[in-house]
Amino acid sequence: MAEGAALRAVRGCLAAFPREARELGWTESIPYLDRPPSPLEFYREWVSPNKPCIIQNAISHWPALKKWTSAYLREVVGPKVVSVAVTPNGYADAVFQDRFVMPEERQMPFMDFLDIVEKKVTSPNVFYVQKQCSNLTKEFPELVCDVQPDIPWMSEALGKKPDAVNFWLGESAAVTSLHKDHYENLYCVISGEKHFLLHPPSDRPFIPYELYQPATYQVSEDGSFEIVDEKSADKVPWIPLDPLNPNLEQYPEYAKAKPLQCTVKAGEMLYLPSLWFHHVQQSHGCIAVNYWYDMEYDLKYSYYQLLDCLTKTVKVL
Repeated sequence: MAEGAALRAVRGCLAAFPREARELGWTESIPYLDRPPSPLEFYREWVSPNKPCIIQNAISHWPALKKWTSAYLREVVGPKVVSVAVTPNGYADAVFQDRFVMPEERQMPFMDFLDIVEKKVTSPNVFYVQKQCSNLTKEFPELVCDVQPDIPWMSEALGKKPDAVNFWLGESAAVTSLHKDHYENLYCVISGEKHFLLHPPSDRPFIPYELYQPATYQVSEDGSFEIVDEKSADKVPWIPLDPLNPNLEQYPEYAKAKPLQCTVKAGEMLYLPSLWFHHVQQSHGCIAVNYWYDMEYDLKYSYYQLLDCLTKTVKVL
Protein backbone atom coordinates (compact mmCIF):
# COMPACT_ATOMS: atom_id res chain seq x y z
CA MET A 1 0.00 0.00 0.00
CA ALA A 2 2.76 2.42 0.94
CA GLU A 3 4.57 1.67 -2.32
CA GLY A 4 1.37 2.32 -4.31
CA ALA A 5 0.81 5.61 -2.51
CA ALA A 6 4.38 6.67 -3.22
CA LEU A 7 3.97 5.86 -6.90
CA ARG A 8 0.75 7.88 -7.08
CA ALA A 9 2.53 10.78 -5.40
CA VAL A 10 5.38 10.66 -7.91
CA ARG A 11 2.92 10.54 -10.80
CA GLY A 12 1.08 13.49 -9.35
CA CYS A 13 4.29 15.48 -9.07
CA LEU A 14 5.31 14.62 -12.63
CA ALA A 15 1.91 15.79 -13.89
CA ALA A 16 2.02 19.03 -11.88
CA PHE A 17 5.65 19.95 -12.51
CA PRO A 18 5.33 20.92 -16.20
CA ARG A 19 2.21 22.98 -15.50
CA GLU A 20 3.90 24.85 -12.66
CA ALA A 21 7.03 25.42 -14.76
CA ARG A 22 4.93 26.92 -17.56
CA GLU A 23 3.04 29.17 -15.15
CA LEU A 24 6.24 30.42 -13.53
CA GLY A 25 8.53 30.78 -16.51
CA TRP A 26 7.33 30.00 -20.03
CA THR A 27 5.30 32.29 -22.25
CA GLU A 28 2.85 31.07 -24.90
CA SER A 29 5.02 32.44 -27.70
CA ILE A 30 8.71 33.01 -28.25
CA PRO A 31 9.68 36.61 -27.34
CA TYR A 32 11.50 38.86 -29.80
CA LEU A 33 14.45 41.11 -28.98
CA ASP A 34 14.98 44.01 -31.39
CA ARG A 35 18.72 44.13 -30.76
CA PRO A 36 21.47 41.85 -29.48
CA PRO A 37 21.67 42.01 -25.69
CA SER A 38 24.68 42.78 -23.55
CA PRO A 39 26.47 39.71 -22.18
CA LEU A 40 25.18 40.33 -18.66
CA GLU A 41 21.62 40.98 -19.81
CA PHE A 42 21.62 37.86 -21.97
CA TYR A 43 22.90 35.65 -19.19
CA ARG A 44 20.49 37.03 -16.59
CA GLU A 45 17.36 37.20 -18.73
CA TRP A 46 17.72 34.17 -21.01
CA VAL A 47 20.54 31.70 -20.26
CA SER A 48 20.08 31.46 -16.50
CA PRO A 49 16.27 30.99 -16.64
CA ASN A 50 16.67 28.71 -19.71
CA LYS A 51 14.25 30.70 -21.89
CA PRO A 52 14.32 30.91 -25.71
CA CYS A 53 14.07 34.11 -27.71
CA ILE A 54 14.41 35.37 -31.27
CA ILE A 55 16.98 38.13 -31.68
CA GLN A 56 16.71 40.60 -34.53
CA ASN A 57 19.52 42.81 -35.85
CA ALA A 58 22.17 40.53 -34.33
CA ILE A 59 23.65 39.42 -37.66
CA SER A 60 22.59 42.29 -39.94
CA HIS A 61 26.26 43.22 -40.43
CA TRP A 62 27.21 39.79 -41.78
CA PRO A 63 28.32 39.84 -45.45
CA ALA A 64 26.71 36.40 -45.82
CA LEU A 65 23.21 37.90 -45.81
CA LYS A 66 23.88 39.52 -49.18
CA LYS A 67 26.69 37.39 -50.57
CA TRP A 68 25.47 33.82 -50.09
CA THR A 69 23.63 33.38 -53.35
CA SER A 70 23.82 30.15 -55.30
CA ALA A 71 26.17 31.79 -57.79
CA TYR A 72 28.50 32.94 -55.02
CA LEU A 73 28.53 29.54 -53.31
CA ARG A 74 29.30 27.88 -56.64
CA GLU A 75 32.19 30.24 -57.20
CA VAL A 76 33.70 30.01 -53.70
CA VAL A 77 33.06 26.34 -52.83
CA GLY A 78 32.41 24.96 -56.31
CA PRO A 79 33.69 21.43 -57.03
CA LYS A 80 35.01 20.87 -53.52
CA VAL A 81 33.86 17.50 -52.14
CA VAL A 82 31.72 17.84 -49.01
CA SER A 83 29.60 15.60 -46.78
CA VAL A 84 25.90 15.46 -47.64
CA ALA A 85 23.23 13.53 -45.72
CA VAL A 86 21.06 11.54 -48.13
CA THR A 87 17.82 9.77 -47.20
CA PRO A 88 14.83 8.37 -49.09
CA ASN A 89 12.32 10.29 -46.95
CA GLY A 90 13.98 13.44 -45.57
CA TYR A 91 14.41 12.07 -42.06
CA ALA A 92 18.03 11.76 -40.98
CA ASP A 93 18.70 10.57 -37.43
CA ALA A 94 15.12 9.44 -36.83
CA VAL A 95 13.08 6.40 -35.88
CA PHE A 96 11.94 4.35 -38.87
CA GLN A 97 10.85 0.71 -39.02
CA ASP A 98 11.72 0.25 -35.34
CA ARG A 99 15.30 1.41 -35.92
CA PHE A 100 17.19 4.61 -35.20
CA VAL A 101 18.25 5.27 -38.78
CA MET A 102 21.08 7.59 -39.73
CA PRO A 103 21.57 9.00 -43.23
CA GLU A 104 23.98 7.91 -45.88
CA GLU A 105 26.89 10.35 -45.57
CA ARG A 106 27.65 10.88 -49.23
CA GLN A 107 30.85 12.59 -50.37
CA MET A 108 30.00 14.69 -53.42
CA PRO A 109 31.07 17.90 -55.17
CA PHE A 110 29.25 20.84 -53.65
CA MET A 111 28.16 22.09 -57.08
CA ASP A 112 26.45 18.74 -57.74
CA PHE A 113 24.56 19.15 -54.49
CA LEU A 114 23.48 22.66 -55.55
CA ASP A 115 22.23 21.25 -58.85
CA ILE A 116 19.88 19.00 -56.88
CA VAL A 117 18.69 21.76 -54.56
CA GLU A 118 18.05 24.04 -57.54
CA LYS A 119 16.24 21.18 -59.32
CA LYS A 120 18.60 21.28 -62.27
CA VAL A 121 19.02 17.57 -61.57
CA THR A 122 16.14 15.45 -60.29
CA SER A 123 16.50 12.81 -57.61
CA PRO A 124 13.92 10.75 -55.69
CA ASN A 125 16.02 11.17 -52.56
CA VAL A 126 16.42 14.07 -50.13
CA PHE A 127 19.77 15.86 -49.75
CA TYR A 128 20.87 17.98 -46.79
CA VAL A 129 24.21 19.50 -45.78
CA GLN A 130 23.88 19.03 -42.04
CA LYS A 131 27.02 17.39 -40.69
CA GLN A 132 27.22 18.57 -37.09
CA CYS A 133 30.93 18.50 -36.34
CA SER A 134 31.71 22.17 -36.91
CA ASN A 135 31.42 21.57 -40.64
CA LEU A 136 31.49 25.32 -41.36
CA THR A 137 35.05 25.62 -40.10
CA LYS A 138 36.18 22.17 -41.27
CA GLU A 139 34.46 21.71 -44.63
CA PHE A 140 33.54 25.28 -45.60
CA PRO A 141 36.40 27.45 -44.23
CA GLU A 142 36.07 29.65 -47.33
CA LEU A 143 32.76 30.94 -45.94
CA VAL A 144 33.78 31.73 -42.36
CA CYS A 145 34.90 35.25 -43.26
CA ASP A 146 31.31 36.05 -44.31
CA VAL A 147 29.96 35.34 -40.81
CA GLN A 148 31.79 35.20 -37.47
CA PRO A 149 33.87 32.46 -35.83
CA ASP A 150 31.83 33.04 -32.64
CA ILE A 151 29.18 35.40 -31.28
CA PRO A 152 31.18 37.80 -29.09
CA TRP A 153 28.45 38.72 -26.59
CA MET A 154 27.53 35.05 -26.15
CA SER A 155 31.16 34.01 -25.71
CA GLU A 156 31.59 36.70 -23.05
CA ALA A 157 28.33 35.77 -21.31
CA LEU A 158 29.35 32.11 -21.05
CA GLY A 159 33.10 32.59 -20.68
CA LYS A 160 33.87 30.19 -23.54
CA LYS A 161 34.02 29.83 -27.30
CA PRO A 162 31.61 27.59 -29.23
CA ASP A 163 32.37 23.89 -29.44
CA ALA A 164 31.09 23.83 -33.02
CA VAL A 165 29.92 26.13 -35.80
CA ASN A 166 27.68 24.34 -38.30
CA PHE A 167 26.51 25.13 -41.84
CA TRP A 168 23.03 23.99 -42.95
CA LEU A 169 21.62 23.93 -46.48
CA GLY A 170 19.01 21.61 -47.86
CA GLU A 171 15.68 20.78 -49.39
CA SER A 172 12.30 21.54 -47.85
CA ALA A 173 11.66 17.80 -47.46
CA ALA A 174 14.56 17.51 -45.00
CA VAL A 175 13.19 17.33 -41.46
CA THR A 176 14.96 17.20 -38.11
CA SER A 177 13.11 14.83 -35.78
CA LEU A 178 12.22 15.81 -32.21
CA HIS A 179 15.26 15.70 -29.91
CA LYS A 180 17.29 17.75 -27.45
CA ASP A 181 20.94 18.82 -27.23
CA HIS A 182 23.34 19.58 -24.38
CA TYR A 183 24.23 22.90 -25.97
CA GLU A 184 23.31 26.55 -25.73
CA ASN A 185 22.39 27.04 -29.37
CA LEU A 186 22.38 30.26 -31.40
CA TYR A 187 20.69 29.45 -34.70
CA CYS A 188 21.14 32.09 -37.41
CA VAL A 189 19.13 32.03 -40.65
CA ILE A 190 20.94 33.49 -43.65
CA SER A 191 18.24 32.95 -46.27
CA GLY A 192 14.80 31.35 -46.27
CA GLU A 193 13.01 30.30 -43.11
CA LYS A 194 13.31 27.67 -40.39
CA HIS A 195 10.21 26.40 -38.61
CA PHE A 196 10.76 25.22 -35.03
CA LEU A 197 8.45 23.27 -32.74
CA LEU A 198 9.77 23.48 -29.18
CA HIS A 199 9.15 21.84 -25.82
CA PRO A 200 10.72 23.02 -22.57
CA PRO A 201 12.66 20.42 -20.56
CA SER A 202 9.78 20.37 -18.07
CA ASP A 203 7.65 18.58 -20.70
CA ARG A 204 9.88 15.50 -20.41
CA PRO A 205 7.19 13.42 -18.57
CA PHE A 206 4.97 13.70 -21.65
CA ILE A 207 7.59 12.94 -24.29
CA PRO A 208 8.21 9.25 -25.06
CA TYR A 209 11.65 7.73 -25.35
CA GLU A 210 12.48 4.20 -26.49
CA LEU A 211 15.72 2.32 -27.14
CA TYR A 212 16.40 1.52 -30.78
CA GLN A 213 18.86 -0.52 -32.76
CA PRO A 214 21.06 1.97 -34.67
CA ALA A 215 21.17 1.55 -38.42
CA THR A 216 22.25 3.45 -41.52
CA TYR A 217 20.76 4.02 -44.94
CA GLN A 218 22.92 2.45 -47.63
CA VAL A 219 22.41 2.60 -51.38
CA SER A 220 22.01 -0.77 -53.10
CA GLU A 221 23.06 -1.56 -56.66
CA ASP A 222 19.68 -0.61 -58.14
CA GLY A 223 19.82 2.81 -56.48
CA SER A 224 17.26 2.07 -53.78
CA PHE A 225 18.02 2.39 -50.08
CA GLU A 226 18.34 -0.44 -47.63
CA ILE A 227 18.58 -0.13 -43.87
CA VAL A 228 21.70 -1.81 -42.50
CA ASP A 229 21.99 -2.44 -38.75
CA GLU A 230 25.10 -1.37 -36.90
CA LYS A 231 25.17 -4.61 -34.94
CA SER A 232 28.13 -3.81 -32.71
CA ALA A 233 26.69 -0.45 -31.57
CA ASP A 234 24.71 0.12 -28.39
CA LYS A 235 21.02 0.90 -28.64
CA VAL A 236 20.12 4.57 -28.97
CA PRO A 237 17.48 6.34 -26.87
CA TRP A 238 15.29 8.41 -29.20
CA ILE A 239 11.84 9.96 -29.45
CA PRO A 240 9.57 7.96 -31.79
CA LEU A 241 6.78 10.54 -31.85
CA ASP A 242 6.06 12.96 -34.70
CA PRO A 243 4.90 16.14 -32.93
CA LEU A 244 3.16 17.38 -36.09
CA ASN A 245 1.01 14.25 -36.25
CA PRO A 246 1.25 12.55 -32.86
CA ASN A 247 -0.23 9.11 -32.34
CA LEU A 248 -2.12 9.88 -29.13
CA GLU A 249 -3.51 6.36 -28.90
CA GLN A 250 0.04 5.06 -28.59
CA TYR A 251 1.38 8.06 -26.64
CA PRO A 252 -1.60 9.56 -24.75
CA GLU A 253 0.60 11.51 -22.31
CA TYR A 254 1.78 13.74 -25.16
CA ALA A 255 -1.65 15.38 -25.23
CA LYS A 256 -0.66 17.13 -21.98
CA ALA A 257 2.42 18.73 -23.54
CA LYS A 258 2.32 22.33 -24.70
CA PRO A 259 4.58 22.89 -27.73
CA LEU A 260 5.69 26.33 -28.82
CA GLN A 261 6.08 27.06 -32.51
CA CYS A 262 8.06 29.82 -34.19
CA THR A 263 9.46 30.75 -37.58
CA VAL A 264 12.97 32.17 -37.77
CA LYS A 265 13.40 34.33 -40.86
CA ALA A 266 16.46 35.49 -42.77
CA GLY A 267 18.54 37.83 -40.65
CA GLU A 268 17.13 36.52 -37.37
CA MET A 269 18.76 34.46 -34.64
CA LEU A 270 17.03 31.95 -32.37
CA TYR A 271 18.45 31.32 -28.93
CA LEU A 272 17.55 27.69 -28.27
CA PRO A 273 18.47 26.88 -24.67
CA SER A 274 20.12 23.63 -23.66
CA LEU A 275 17.85 20.63 -23.08
CA TRP A 276 14.90 22.12 -24.98
CA PHE A 277 13.28 19.59 -27.30
CA HIS A 278 13.05 20.77 -30.89
CA HIS A 279 11.67 19.60 -34.23
CA VAL A 280 12.78 21.56 -37.31
CA GLN A 281 11.50 22.12 -40.84
CA GLN A 282 12.67 24.62 -43.44
CA SER A 283 11.85 26.39 -46.66
CA HIS A 284 13.49 24.96 -49.76
CA GLY A 285 17.14 25.95 -50.07
CA CYS A 286 17.23 27.58 -46.64
CA ILE A 287 20.75 28.44 -45.47
CA ALA A 288 21.66 28.71 -41.79
CA VAL A 289 24.63 28.76 -39.46
CA ASN A 290 24.44 27.76 -35.82
CA TYR A 291 26.79 28.04 -32.85
CA TRP A 292 26.90 25.31 -30.22
CA TYR A 293 28.19 26.36 -26.82
CA ASP A 294 28.56 23.55 -24.31
CA MET A 295 26.06 23.86 -21.47
CA GLU A 296 27.03 24.12 -17.82
CA TYR A 297 26.44 20.81 -16.05
CA ASP A 298 25.09 22.53 -12.97
CA LEU A 299 21.97 22.24 -10.82
CA LYS A 300 19.74 22.83 -13.85
CA TYR A 301 21.19 19.72 -15.48
CA SER A 302 20.80 17.75 -12.24
CA TYR A 303 17.13 18.72 -12.00
CA TYR A 304 16.56 17.56 -15.56
CA GLN A 305 18.31 14.27 -14.86
CA LEU A 306 16.08 13.75 -11.82
CA LEU A 307 12.96 14.48 -13.89
CA ASP A 308 14.15 12.09 -16.58
CA CYS A 309 14.89 9.36 -14.03
CA LEU A 310 11.51 9.71 -12.33
CA THR A 311 9.74 9.62 -15.70
CA LYS A 312 11.52 6.38 -16.65
CA THR A 313 10.84 4.83 -13.23
CA VAL A 314 7.11 5.55 -13.37
CA LYS A 315 6.93 4.06 -16.85
CA VAL A 316 8.56 0.83 -15.70
CA LEU A 317 6.31 0.53 -12.64
